Amino acid sequence: MSNQAILRLTREIQQFQQGTDLSLAVHYDDSDIRNVHALILGPPDTPYQFGFFEFSIKFGRDYPTHPPNVQALTTNCGRCRFNPNIYATGKVCLSILGTWRGTRGEQWSSAQGLESILISIQSLMSSNPYENEPGFEVANSEHDKRNSEQYVAKIRHETLRLAVIEPLEASLGITPPSDANTSISDNEERELLKEDKPSPVPFADLRKRRFLWYFSAYMQSIDAAMLEYPRKQKFTRMPFEHGNNSMDGHFDYAELKQRLVVIKSALVGEGSNWSAEGLAAKEQEWGIAVNLQRQYEQIMESMKSQNNFTIDLNLVDENPFVWKLTYFGKPMTHLDGGIFEIDIHLSPNFPEVQPRVSMRTSFFHVRVSPDGVLCYFPHRSEEMRYHIDGIVAALEEENPPYDPRTAVNPEASRLFWGTPEDRKRYKRELRRSLERTMDQA
Repeated sequence: MSNQAILRLTREIQQFQQGTDLSLAVHYDDSDIRNVHALILGPPDTPYQFGFFEFSIKFGRDYPTHPPNVQALTTNCGRCRFNPNIYATGKVCLSILGTWRGTRGEQWSSAQGLESILISIQSLMSSNPYENEPGFEVANSEHDKRNSEQYVAKIRHETLRLAVIEPLEASLGITPPSDANTSISDNEERELLKEDKPSPVPFADLRKRRFLWYFSAYMQSIDAAMLEYPRKQKFTRMPFEHGNNSMDGHFDYAELKQRLVVIKSALVGEGSNWSAEGLAAKEQEWGIAVNLQRQYEQIMESMKSQNNFTIDLNLVDENPFVWKLTYFGKPMTHLDGGIFEIDIHLSPNFPEVQPRVSMRTSFFHVRVSPDGVLCYFPHRSEEMRYHIDGIVAALEEENPPYDPRTAVNPEASRLFWGTPEDRKRYKRELRRSLERTMDQA
């Protein structure tokens, strides 16, 4: 690869890492920028919703004259075809990759790059992927309609199992129940090459934080599906699925629900453990402990100089890894009179591992999950002052733009973006929860 091509690829990756796209993430090894790992978040309102789909992208010496080689890694170790265009072998069929015939103008050109590749792959994850198969684009027979429903149903199940649960269990060191419907046996695991499997490491923290955002959505999806698909009911094989290039298995939403709860508990425990680890780091005067202590002091000095009386900030037990933020709703706003207590747990590996932020005060809001997890966005992730600003901005935003990826309370979201009557009900519920914050304070 020429120096010019390396510079271009470096620029593309940096733009990704500095961008605000919530659906795409990339990672590469410093020793070889040509080997990129990418993660695509399954689009909302599709059977892939909020799944974490991983891909390996290898750029050759002839890039960007020719496209890179792309392999899907979320395949149940070569056993699961998640889409007519994403094979169990990992092959991704796209005309811009040269892996599928396309009409004129759809082929690769040097004007395309990493972003266009990932967006094209994400576009395959539609609400009705059955129609992605050539010859089935306008399949309207009753048989095809039933097949389409069954195809969507099994993709939704396997998205939860393979693209959400199993990667998180791996990164948390959780052993599934002995009778769980897991991917492969121990013997088969040892036979697999390392590059054949998605790695839990590069995107571990992103998966964990997003899991906490979307936990209620996952559970809501399971509760609805459990009523329709009995335990152990076998998946329906599609006409275009053959041999190992298929998605075989059975429904077991009760098991998935149990495993989701275990993951949630482990993540809560992980955040709590940071408190003890932080105190040890403080006693040993680790650089991160000193740095966080100084950041806290700088934030306090800044608030004092600005006469900021809407925020009270404390270190719990003088621990620089556990912050308590109290926000007082501004007069004449939708938060007027509210008193919000917020816990911020920081890892000794901050900023590589981002803070866990949760509302100690129950609050009905589109950006606050039913469990109190706050969805917010810091302008810069390595400085705590930007996290504080992001937390406050998320609470104060009265009319957030519609984005299902940031609406982490399903019921609040349904009301907020529903009918005018729904919106009125949302405001009433928000006001009631606001009044409760005064009683809880």
